[in-house]
Amino acid sequence: MAAVAGRQASEAKFTTADFLRPAIDAAAAVAETDSTVSFSSLGTANFADFDFANGTRYPEQATASVGPATYKPGATVAHVPITLDRPTPNTIIARVMTEDGTGLVRGVAGVNYQPIYKSVIFRPGDPLTKTVEVPIILGIPQADFIVRFVEAPWGGKLGTDRAYVQCDFQKEPTPTQTEGRAPRIFTPSGTLQWGMSRDTLKWSDAGHDKAWSTKLPNGRSQPGNQETGIYLDGWLYRDAGIEPPLRYTDEGLVMHTQKLKQPLEWNGVFYNYGSVVLSGHNSKPLQIGYGQYEFTAKMPDRRGSWPAFWLISTAGWPPEIDIYEGFGFESWWDFDRYTANTLHGGANINRTFQQGIFMNTDEVYGIGGFTKGFHSFAVDIQPDYITWFIDGKETYQAVNPFAGFRWYPIMDVAVKTNGDYRDGSGDMLVKDIKIYSN
Repeated sequence: MAAVAGRQASEAKFTTADFLRPAIDAAAAVAETDSTVSFSSLGTANFADFDFANGTRYPEQATASVGPATYKPGATVAHVPITLDRPTPNTIIARVMTEDGTGLVRGVAGVNYQPIYKSVIFRPGDPLTKTVEVPIILGIPQADFIVRFVEAPWGGKLGTDRAYVQCDFQKEPTPTQTEGRAPRIFTPSGTLQWGMSRDTLKWSDAGHDKAWSTKLPNGRSQPGNQETGIYLDGWLYRDAGIEPPLRYTDEGLVMHTQKLKQPLEWNGVFYNYGSVVLSGHNSKPLQIGYGQYEFTAKMPDRRGSWPAFWLISTAGWPPEIDIYEGFGFESWWDFDRYTANTLHGGANINRTFQQGIFMNTDEVYGIGGFTKGFHSFAVDIQPDYITWFIDGKETYQAVNPFAGFRWYPIMDVAVKTNGDYRDGSGDMLVKDIKIYSN
């Protein structure tokens, strides 16, 4: 039941497309990612004394607010402060945009200022204030416009969601504050413990030291997630007329999902769809404490598919680390642009916290096209922080509440639909896996 609880928790938190809605019309906004100009990390001192209670507690999220700003006539740019109320235990991404003013002298987009649509990124250890730049076209004294959050910050809480920016020749202009550490580049720091090849990738029903298991520790179904697929094994169900759920090709491992020709029964329930999973719960060579997992894969795009790379503690669920999840059972999910990663804390099948982020990685980092080509999804687990990477670039980081735990990997494509399940592709193609241990 551990895996059931873990996947169910991931789903429960996010239910609205508005949280990840695409960028506003490019004609009315300038999409831009925040960039840092110097390296300045406060390290891990902010949370060195926090009691994580063996993975059952997590520090409080920081609250992000937009602050007021001023600029002088003749200025070419205004600097608008975005401020956190406390050091953040995890990456926060705040999307901001502009609106015309409401004062007696109203600033107008395209006349007084150039509209923006930007992402401001706070990484753990960054200063508590950063500024976002708004290009000024014509500064008229007392003219104002608004800078506001698009929605609640990803990874943080919502404070003051908007503020006025005013042209004022009497006040000092708001200073720029862009200091913060640069994103990490993925570099394995451990010893290669396992690498995927045609010779090393084996699977069986239960799994063993030289083979992944074709089922989860709790079996071949996850009704607690309202999944409608049964996790198939090509050998066990060889007489059921199924298509091979796993096969190795020149491009890598094909993890194939399908609508079944006839229902299959598991634990008294009949299933009309075939899911696929490989789990390392019985394979010690796949398990590490500190180190890195790196998966290189092409994602499915079929509505109702639910691909994921995730880690579960060898001591049981929780904790859980989700390296990647794609919630294709949601009508608004964009497989090519969206990613999700989450921490689940607690013990003995009791989740006490969930900390994670959905993001439009195409918009924030310029990384997308996950169904069109191969991309690497990696996580680095160290005693102080857990860091996520896509294509070698850091996309998220969180303080590590799970000191001393060991992990086993799971890769799967679940099915959660009652529909036709024939559009696009329901397959995840895994080109490579590398596991490094510290």
